[in-house]
Amino acid sequence: MQQLQEEPAWPADLQRVITSYRPHLERLFDDHRVRGGDLETLLRLAAGHGSRTRFVTELTLDPPSATGDEAGPPHRDDDYLVLSTLHSAKGQEWSAVHLLRVVDGCMPADLATGRAEDIEEEQRLLCVGMTRAKDSLTLWLPQRFHITQQRAWGEHHLYAPRTRFIGDELLGHFDQTSLGAPEANAPNLPLQQEGAAPLLDLASLLRGTRAAGGEPPPVAGEAGQNAD
Repeated sequence: MQQLQEEPAWPADLQRVITSYRPHLERLFDDHRVRGGDLETLLRLAAGHGSRTRFVTELTLDPPSATGDEAGPPHRDDDYLVLSTLHSAKGQEWSAVHLLRVVDGCMPADLATGRAEDIEEEQRLLCVGMTRAKDSLTLWLPQRFHITQQRAWGEHHLYAPRTRFIGDELLGHFDQTSLGAPEANAPNLPLQQEGAAPLLDLASLLRGTRAAGGEPPPVAGEAGQNAD
């Protein structure tokens, strides 16, 4: 320490500290090779700073989030998926980005189409999401949405068009893939097999007539007259 005080030189004094500390590093830690590599990295970074004060200030304001470590099999914690809203994604960046439900009703949202300003804000949000990707961007357009909340009336589904922000003139910039499409050489199955029960005409039944074309069932007034 006395030598460091008498002959201050940066980053040569950091090199002296690392050299003196290395025997203790090997004695205290089993992964001393990895830790020693981190110290060498700090030494190389120190050469880009004019003084010890600037170097320590930089590390304090922007500390490294993790050590490098040697290459090896990845741990389960190293492979993860980030779920984020478009608002929370601002300022972030990922190697691969998947945007879900890029359809009208979701992008723009139903509640954000009352004013032109709201629609423009939704378009800016889509641009934010698309520009978060560094290497790969995937936009998902579901073919149908299944509605299951009203179970008393049975499950049903609805269709949604592609977002208005990606018009036909822009499709040439995308690679389009359809998932789950039927095979081209699959046989066309008939809607009704021979000998099976006839299909019901629900619309006619709701109007009070039979699908087979017979007489319509009596209404309440006629039933009362026949009973008399």
